[in-house]
Order: sequence, then structure tokens, then C-alpha cells
Amino acid sequence: MKKQLLSLLITLLAFNLHAQISFEKGYYIDDTDQKINCLIKNMDWKDSPTDIEYKLSENDNPKTATIESIKEFGIDQASKYIRETVNIDMSTNNLNNLEKGKEPIFSEKQLFLKVLIEGKANLYLYEEGNLKRFFYMVDNSNIEQLVYKIYLTESNKTKRNKQFKQQLWNALKCPTITMSDVENVKYEKNNLINFFGRYNSCHDSNFTSYEEKVERDVFNLTLRPRFNNSSLSIKNENSNNYNLNFGSKTSFGFGAEVEFILPFNKNKWAITIEPTYQKFKAEKTTDASNVSGGKLTANLEYNSIEIPLGVKHYFYLSDHSKIFANISYVMDFSSKTTIDFKRADGSELNSLDISSTNNLALGIGYKYNRYSLELRYQTSREIIDKYAAWSSKYEIASIIFGLSLF
Repeated sequence: MKKQLLSLLITLLAFNLHAQISFEKGYYIDDTDQKINCLIKNMDWKDSPTDIEYKLSENDNPKTATIESIKEFGIDQASKYIRETVNIDMSTNNLNNLEKGKEPIFSEKQLFLKVLIEGKANLYLYEEGNLKRFFYMVDNSNIEQLVYKIYLTESNKTKRNKQFKQQLWNALKCPTITMSDVENVKYEKNNLINFFGRYNSCHDSNFTSYEEKVERDVFNLTLRPRFNNSSLSIKNENSNNYNLNFGSKTSFGFGAEVEFILPFNKNKWAITIEPTYQKFKAEKTTDASNVSGGKLTANLEYNSIEIPLGVKHYFYLSDHSKIFANISYVMDFSSKTTIDFKRADGSELNSLDISSTNNLALGIGYKYNRYSLELRYQTSREIIDKYAAWSSKYEIASIIFGLSLF
């Protein structure tokens, strides 16, 4: 069953990754300043893009337009990007790899800048990995970077160049904006959006915010009861008497998933943690010629709390319906249980403490509103890890039901 489930998970995941394409109404402007209305694949880009996929109609084949061929593009009610050649400081903010010197090191690059605010004063964002750079323009002047740099002094102390505050004070004058207001601005998107909005309002300027106004989940809690089909086999390299296959057993488990939705790619990615109780109870009797009574019985009741840490991706079918796939790193904390070996007369021969290793889990499921159903397969786990001569193979396949509380 578990092999068939793993094959099904891989097949369904590959199909959905290939099949899911979401094109939304938008436009692009080419190098001849011609505006072309089209459908653009909305990736809800975390990193600033270098190209876009678009279709001229629903039935058209997708085409690709690169930064070299388009000056601007936008998705209705969602986002807008403009192509600009700007001076940008690409200095890292990684504290383990900082540069010495407070001055930004500018290089000229052609980039797509995301428009955040457009009015008398415009605010733009360029993002690449952990790098975020904000740019501004006032009254159709040149676009300049707002300077913020973390750097090392000659004595290897960490400092911050917050020149952007002086730039804001010099360029965005308004009677209702004080020096204290500028000092409180942080080099963060929401802070700067609020500041530029305040400046435009102060000058009675009609301005547009291109930040997508979409209600989204940030945090979900889901109760997740499940049926587990578990199997266990053990081996001892010194004695065939202990080479036992306990077969497959069905048991009930229960978990609670905490899900944190990531704020990009249209809420399709999430980080999850899911404390789960599971158990496996079995008994196996085998012939053992060198054991008194000629029979050896192994008995165990394996109980543990699993803590899967995972990444989940959603494939939206509609506003209320979606398919999801996930992969988790499963940490297992077993209770003080043992595998006990007894002779035919019931006297104890030997016992092993259960000590498990961690493993991976793959899952795919369907969610409708608050309800979900998932198929999950866990790779093999060692449960008698502390004994050099022993090895084991413990696997779980699960059918998981879900009820989201919020």
C-alpha cells in the first residue's frame, strides 16, 4: 500500500505543478510605447521579475516578454512594474558577510521596479533574495535609491548608514511632517508606503497605491485526526531468530497543524508545524530452536509524539477549493517503551529500548473551505537506533482528515 501511495503522491504532484496556470487581466507597454492589453500570468513575485508570461486571449498560447522588450507592465487591481536604468547599491545585509565602509557602492543596472505609490512623490521597490532596495521620485525628477546600508567599521563593529532619512527630509517637505516623523521611519515597505502616502495627501495630490488589497490568511489552526497504516521489521546481524516482520497494522492518530501563510506568490506557500500522536502495537511469534520451548515471542507497543516541520504549496481551483502538496521533516519523540522478547513459557528473554530517528513525509490533499483530506507517506524510520547489531524499518502511510478552526 505504501509504495502505491508514494507513486500516487509523486504523480499527482507532478501533474498539478505542470497544470496550474493562472492568467489575469493586465497590459504591457513595448519599446514603441504601444500599450497591449493581455492576460498576464500573475506570479505575485517575491523577487523582481526579469520577464513575464502573457496571452493575448484566453485561447492563445502563452508567450514570454523580457525586460529588454517591455518598458512597463501591470496586472489589474494587483501590481505595476516599470523598467528603469538606475544606480543601485547591491551591498549585502548578511551580518556574516558585511562590507567595510559606510558609503554605498553603486552600479548601473536595468531593472523592473515595483511601483508601490504613484503621485506627486513615487515609491518603488526592487527585491532579490534577501536584498531590498527602495527608490523614489518627486515631481518627475530622476529616480534615486533611498540609501540604507549595514556595514563594518575598521574595528569590525556593525553600524548602519541611514542616509535615506536625510533624503526624505530634503525631498519630501511638508508642513505637517516633522523631523521626528522622519526619524521614526524605518527602511521597510509598510513604513515607507505610509510616509509617501502622508506626503502626497499633505500636498492634496491624488495618488495610487499598487499594494494588492486582498484579505488573506496569516495563521491557520487545523485539527487533524488520521488513520495510520504502519509496518515494522527488525533484524539482528548476529542471530536470525530476531529477524522479524511484524506486518502492517492500522491505528488511529491525532494531530493539530499550525500553518503560517507566506506573504508572496498569492498565498500559495506556507510553513507548517504539526504535533501528532501515533502508536503501533504488535506481537510476533516465531520458531527459535536455540531458545527454551522452541518459540520466541516479540511484543511491543510503540507510542510517540511526532513534530513534522514542513513546507506546503497550494494549487487554487476556486476561491473555496484547492489542492495542496507538502514535504515535512519529522522529528519523533518516543515514550519509554520497549520491544520485549519472551520464551514459550512467558519468561522474559531480552528487551530493547525504542529510540527512533527522524525521517521525511510527503503529502498531497484537497481542501474545501474549512475541510480537508490528505494522503501522506513517511519514509523509513529507524526505531532501535541505539543498538549497533540491530536495525529496523518502520513506515507509515496515513489518511488525514482536517477541520480548520481559523
